[in-house]
Amino acid sequence: MHDSHSLLGALFGDPQVDAMFSDTATLQAMLDVEAALARAQVRCAVIPAAALAPIEAACQAGLYALDALGPATALAGNPAIPLVKALTTQVRRHDAEAARWVHWGATSQDIIDSGAMLQMRDALTHVEARLQLLCTALAELADAERGTGLPGRTLLQQAVPVTFGLKAAGWLDAAQRSQRRLQALRIDTLVLQFGGAAGTLASLQARGLDVATALGDELGLPVPALPWHAARDRIAELGSAFALLTGTLGKIATDIVLLMQSEVAEAFEPAGEGKGGSSAMPHKRNPVGCVAAIAAATRVPGLLSTLFAAMPQPHERAAGQWHAEWETLPGIVRLCAGSLAQVTMVVQGLQLDRTRMQTHLDSHGGLLYAEAVSVTLAEHLGKAAAHALVEQAAQRALAESRHLREVLLQMPEVTAHLSPPHLDALFAADSWRGMADTWIDRVLARG
Repeated sequence: MHDSHSLLGALFGDPQVDAMFSDTATLQAMLDVEAALARAQVRCAVIPAAALAPIEAACQAGLYALDALGPATALAGNPAIPLVKALTTQVRRHDAEAARWVHWGATSQDIIDSGAMLQMRDALTHVEARLQLLCTALAELADAERGTGLPGRTLLQQAVPVTFGLKAAGWLDAAQRSQRRLQALRIDTLVLQFGGAAGTLASLQARGLDVATALGDELGLPVPALPWHAARDRIAELGSAFALLTGTLGKIATDIVLLMQSEVAEAFEPAGEGKGGSSAMPHKRNPVGCVAAIAAATRVPGLLSTLFAAMPQPHERAAGQWHAEWETLPGIVRLCAGSLAQVTMVVQGLQLDRTRMQTHLDSHGGLLYAEAVSVTLAEHLGKAAAHALVEQAAQRALAESRHLREVLLQMPEVTAHLSPPHLDALFAADSWRGMADTWIDRVLARG
């Protein structure tokens, strides 16, 4: 995964979210859990009150050398084991008695998982705020461009007219679904992990639930029905919610990339000094923000599959599957956040060539309006006969480089049912609206 200060970090990441998953932040999250555990156990009279201040004072990441903890993690198998040793040593320097109560009743996975939940919660808060900015920009775009027509495209071919407002509303609708998914994570997914060696909390005897409840309160994490050391659906759910958002961002980016093609040129990323140029071709304007989002959407599914592959964990503690999650879940979140930053910037500054859109609507001899004619004729001739008739007219219009309306006006089978003014109306600018405005209003109402 990219480092926030690496060559690629600024392209694929969001500096604020990257910082939330730095080694220092990960270390501090685990120490925050250790400090909260000491507070909870003092509240429950499980450890002496005098032990709290020395333990809390030692729970600062800056007191520990990452370059020493790294090699120790390689030997221990997880970072909590050497951290607890270092924390105990640090406390002992000031209070030997307090050192006895460090990490009391907990296991390494409690500290790592609960720390990860704190990091995920911070990242979630940031992503939700950025996603709201994107939704606001998309809502403004959908409303402002509800009357802007352009060709709808199916299988990458021009199909029937649509509006750009409807296209933006489609993007917004998907983004709003991601908003709801992310909000739901706070209820039963971002939860406390505290179960001791094998999930029984036997080390705390009858006080286990009391301490768990107090610890959840200290950390602001819901306390689940029981510890979830080897039940990893929550991790897969977290990854899935961010992966779905990343895919939605990739879809928005893909649409814009295609609209930016030289032969289409209907929409453009915002321009800027040093943005989107080519090292070889001075004339090029490349969709760099969208490309980064598409790259993220391409990478994330593989990472998500790792989380699903890690779900069948054996018995009460995994033997490698849990370990596979440690870098994978943050990787998904960081790529999602980076993609969101890029797409938000693109949408907020999106430039449209409405004249070009209208030119494309009028191109190809009015063939984009063939469906409107066919549906109207079907009321008189039946669907199959009307479709065949308009298809024949479209082929003739293409072969003779004539406008479809002109060909239809020369077909008695058509003019027997559709007068010239009626045909004019079918080829008019408003004929392609359909339910577009209604769909836009429905999406905007959910914002």
